[in-house]
Amino acid sequence: MFTGIVTCAGTLRDVQASGDEHSIVVGTPALDAQRRREGDSVAVQGVCLTVREAAADGFRADLSAETLRSTTLGRLARGDQVNIEPALRLGEPLGGHLVTGHVDGVGRVVERREGRSVRLCIEAPAPLAGFIAVKGSICVDGVSLTVNEVEAARFCVDLVPHTLAVTSLAGLRPQDTVNLEVDLVARYLARYLEVHG
Repeated sequence: MFTGIVTCAGTLRDVQASGDEHSIVVGTPALDAQRRREGDSVAVQGVCLTVREAAADGFRADLSAETLRSTTLGRLARGDQVNIEPALRLGEPLGGHLVTGHVDGVGRVVERREGRSVRLCIEAPAPLAGFIAVKGSICVDGVSLTVNEVEAARFCVDLVPHTLAVTSLAGLRPQDTVNLEVDLVARYLARYLEVHG
């Protein structure tokens, strides 16, 4: 379980492909070594991965065919900046919202409005539209954000200066793709209504 509060930025150092599966090496010198030991869960761009090998300043993780199909991780290249969050520990503050690291779909940035805060507008896959509400929470590339505008499957979020400074979202431009995870409560409520309607 995660919160969508990015702990640090990492850098993709290596990508190795073998058939329809990959492994990646992520440099995370700012992440406490106790938070990236072998077997630990770490969210990379909002995707929950298991540390396969820990190093002094990073870790290696495997990407399954499903992860490659349903997230943006397979599109990353060496040198790309990624958002990093270790799994939530019992008793730690829940600063964002409950995030599982199970990406619901890939969205596309359709608009960027500059200002002290940057407003990003993103087109989500149509099946996710019903889970996105004004003033609700959404996770974009591992970052917990508040939805400020919704029209059909398009929604907008504001990136405050702190978010722009410490996450990879500052570099997003129209046509870029992002990992989306809708609010956990909304997902379960929709399923409940589907069954018990």
